[in-house]
Amino acid sequence: MQSTNTILMIRPVNFRMNEQTAVNNYFQEDIDIKNSAINTRAQEEFDTFVTVLRKRGVHVIVVEDTKNPDTPDSIFPNNWISFHEDGTVGIYPMFAENRRNERRNDILDILENEGFVIKNSIDYTAAEAEGFFLEATGSMALDRVNKKAYCALSDRADEALFIEFCEDFEYSPVIFTAYQSVGGKRMPIYHTNVMMCLADTFAVICLDTIDDKKERKNVADHLKQDGKAIIAITEQQMHHFAGNMLQVLGADNEPLLVMSTQAYNSLTPAQVASIEKNCGIVHSSLETIETCGGGSARCMMAEVFLPKM
Repeated sequence: MQSTNTILMIRPVNFRMNEQTAVNNYFQEDIDIKNSAINTRAQEEFDTFVTVLRKRGVHVIVVEDTKNPDTPDSIFPNNWISFHEDGTVGIYPMFAENRRNERRNDILDILENEGFVIKNSIDYTAAEAEGFFLEATGSMALDRVNKKAYCALSDRADEALFIEFCEDFEYSPVIFTAYQSVGGKRMPIYHTNVMMCLADTFAVICLDTIDDKKERKNVADHLKQDGKAIIAITEQQMHHFAGNMLQVLGADNEPLLVMSTQAYNSLTPAQVASIEKNCGIVHSSLETIETCGGGSARCMMAEVFLPKM
């Protein structure tokens, strides 16, 4: 299945703008208020988001973050862990040193207590010592049905490590580089999941960020070959997090495309209609999280595909 009804989310306690990630996350901006106020706002947005999802029938497993160690980006768990239908868990190397503390073994215990079966884990974190990174489903967009993995290479997505993942999990790699304009220069986009979203019958993608025409055509061809309608967004819409969406399953397995209110408001009526032909839309305001964290709705949700007892 491409989508799951169960997602893992981490409620923050020390959320703020992470100076270690700001060096190559050009979506982040500083806010002139105290960090404690930023965290309070983020918690309010988080709680509202969880409520919105649960009302639509999504099974949300919420885990409280801990104050120690200091993990300002713990709200984005999809960057360090992935869960797969065969019972395998992937653990991933992180670019920012203070993000490595987000990895918690107790989360696996929590999932097992919920009735999920973990049979195996593949740990790529030794690559950190050599300066190579692959930030899970931030760095990769997974087509779980057609077994293809899309990856925009960056400081946080190493090509060799990505290919190793594809070999381990039996995915075919689709490799490219995506760029955004920063200060008049074209700079690599830090995560694939801010410029593309894969749903079961369609893809929301900013093809304009793939500057190399052959790479752009290759990505589009793969999507078309697999019968996915392409809903193209602009770079400006991408900066409103219109690429940072995730399809999940709600009540009665209804497919839902989850996004922030900012992302939803950036879409044209035609784009909304194209999405609604395929699934429902769920959105919630994540303004503080987006501004300070440089990530949005998709980054906050780690999909749980593990089998149940």
